[in-house]
Amino acid sequence: MTYKETIDFLYSQLPMYSRIGKAAYKTDLTNTLQLCDLLNHPEKQFISIHVAGTNGKGSTSHMLAAIFQSCGYKTGLYTSPHLKDFRERIRMDGEMIPETHVTEFVEKYKEDVLRIGCSFFEWTVGLAFDFFAKKKVDVAVIETGLGGRLDSTNVIMPALSVITNVSRDHTDMLGDTIEKIAYEKAGIIKQGVPVVVGESDVVTENIFKKQADEKITKVYFADKHFKLISSHLDLFVSEHKFQDLKGDEVQISSDLTGSYQVKNIVTVLQSISVLRECGFKLPQEKVATALSQVKKLTGLRGRWDVLQVSPLIIADVAHNESGLYNSLKQLDEYDVKQIHFVVGFVRDKELSSILPLFPQTAKYYFCAPDIPRGLVAEILHKQADGCGLYGKSYSSVRQAFDEAKKKAGIDDLIYVGGSNFVVAEIL
Repeated sequence: MTYKETIDFLYSQLPMYSRIGKAAYKTDLTNTLQLCDLLNHPEKQFISIHVAGTNGKGSTSHMLAAIFQSCGYKTGLYTSPHLKDFRERIRMDGEMIPETHVTEFVEKYKEDVLRIGCSFFEWTVGLAFDFFAKKKVDVAVIETGLGGRLDSTNVIMPALSVITNVSRDHTDMLGDTIEKIAYEKAGIIKQGVPVVVGESDVVTENIFKKQADEKITKVYFADKHFKLISSHLDLFVSEHKFQDLKGDEVQISSDLTGSYQVKNIVTVLQSISVLRECGFKLPQEKVATALSQVKKLTGLRGRWDVLQVSPLIIADVAHNESGLYNSLKQLDEYDVKQIHFVVGFVRDKELSSILPLFPQTAKYYFCAPDIPRGLVAEILHKQADGCGLYGKSYSSVRQAFDEAKKKAGIDDLIYVGGSNFVVAEIL
């Protein structure tokens, strides 16, 4: 098989969440456990860090991977979804998995994967574990795909579990209340394994404490250990000063310039503190260096991604109420004449709570991501109209983006977002 034939097989033959939605979501870990058994349990052959959360888990995973790399650890990184290239999901020291490894793995285990009935995500998790084991990584940062308790990645026994935050998303699978969603995220907490929770909340705090008590481990709420003293954001660099519980100050320069990254950095700082207690050698100067070049070290894209300066074009993958609230709030910081939104969503988003977050003074270019789950642009247009958001619908993301670029003046801002899949089409 060629690499293209391999990818075509995976996309067409295996149940894929981005294509068919909930039907691809498995409610137990049986398939993943069978696959891991077939592969001789590669997940037991390396140290891992497990990262879950509604928002920020991708950025947090990339930051942690950048830090381990900078500190001399051979580092695996598993994240999802990808934006342009499937191989973005599986990296070692920032480099994507080779095409040959993907093809050889599929050729070797194709019939077994079909026999077990693996989903696309389950198969990808198995591939990642196999790759990391064969490459003998020192540590692998593993991001959950959806939820935690029943996520295919939840077969690992990590050195640290990290839960960034909890808010409403994927309610048809994870539950329709914050408490139910928190319970699913808390499912990654393991016996004796310390857990860092990025954001404390009165609704969810006791859920995490209870689960930690049952697993005889300790939970650390990062925002209670590190406080933001000052923050300055430029287009391509951000400067933050934090203070820990001892009163010591920590200065961080970051190439991630979304204001929401402050919370993720706090989560990372507390995670590093706990990992040091576990014996990892993570010198502060190397931690600081890593956080200043996360994009370069790990290839992270789509997070407050500045694509052009004049007019200013920003792409961001925020796609739920909480994520978009934080992302859109940052637009108030920019002195621009007009904001143009190129937006599209998938069908399962709660638009009744999302659309009111957008400013009525902006111009809108409605589109649908080119996946079966994409919400039809005309339907989005009609719903947005009802919220006072006026514009036109377009037949593709690229057409909407090109039209926005035609209409935007040099002092305007174009924001592209609403879905990972919308952002992917313009990168």
